[in-house]
Amino acid sequence: MNTVEALYKCQGVVAIGGGHGLGRVVASLGFLGHRMTGIVATTDDGGSTGRLRKASGCIAWGDLRNCLNQLCSDSPNLARILFEYRFRDSGELSDHNLGNLILLAMDQMCVRPMDAINLIRQMLQVDVQLIPMSEQPASLAGFIKGEQVVGETLIDCLSERPERLMLLPAIQPTHEAVAAIENADLIILGPGSFMTSVLPALLMEDIAEAIADSKALTVFVGNINPEQSSVKTMEIEEKLSWMEEMTGVYPDVLLWPEERSLEGELNCSVYRQALADHFQPGVHSREALRQALDGLMLKYGAMVKKRAEDFLCTQ
Repeated sequence: MNTVEALYKCQGVVAIGGGHGLGRVVASLGFLGHRMTGIVATTDDGGSTGRLRKASGCIAWGDLRNCLNQLCSDSPNLARILFEYRFRDSGELSDHNLGNLILLAMDQMCVRPMDAINLIRQMLQVDVQLIPMSEQPASLAGFIKGEQVVGETLIDCLSERPERLMLLPAIQPTHEAVAAIENADLIILGPGSFMTSVLPALLMEDIAEAIADSKALTVFVGNINPEQSSVKTMEIEEKLSWMEEMTGVYPDVLLWPEERSLEGELNCSVYRQALADHFQPGVHSREALRQALDGLMLKYGAMVKKRAEDFLCTQ
């Protein structure tokens, strides 16, 4: 691993998202150990996760499991292999992921979902902190032409973008998530599905306000390939403006892959770098992400320090 001097100096780094994109970021920055925190979307309603939610009323475990798996990818062991096992030709168990079932079982044995996640982290020897965006089950909902559409699966299939998104019911974030944001030097949004990975956590007012009030550098990471959802025709400046309209959050810097063109004017700085993994099409290189984020902290870290000093002077 090349030198990442600026990142090593961070007291706290927070990444917000879901699924494969967030897993890639936390795995890239896993060397930070407990100083790295992933705040994970919990609104998925598809596949094994969706079936478990329908049967038990739990939060969505799939994205948390995915992050745990990616954090273990460099040190495979029996626990990790079992955690990712998917049942085949097993009746009602078919297509269920064993990791999802383990997380659900631990949740039912513990007081809080956070307790279950921390026990699994210990079992898998994962130092990075993973926090569900909320411990209360909720669904992502959107309004399109006056009609309400509920569920990530349906929203992903829409032919046009919803006018706005919301969470049903209105839920509160975990206090650990808010505290991590308040103590962060760097906040990372994305990559991943804009509507179903990046936005869900930001739709909670306490999360959005914590980011807006934070003195950390906030970075939005662009995807390697355009999304195939209803936002695929939106340029990035449209997406960021829509995000700000709904949540009040707008990044300080856009980290954009050189592999893609960039159109339009943005109200933030733009940092372009080759980010694609040469061996996995459409995936960010973990090393390239590390180097790009380190470069951002070297370039803009003084701005973060200045904002913190200005804040202290007003107290």
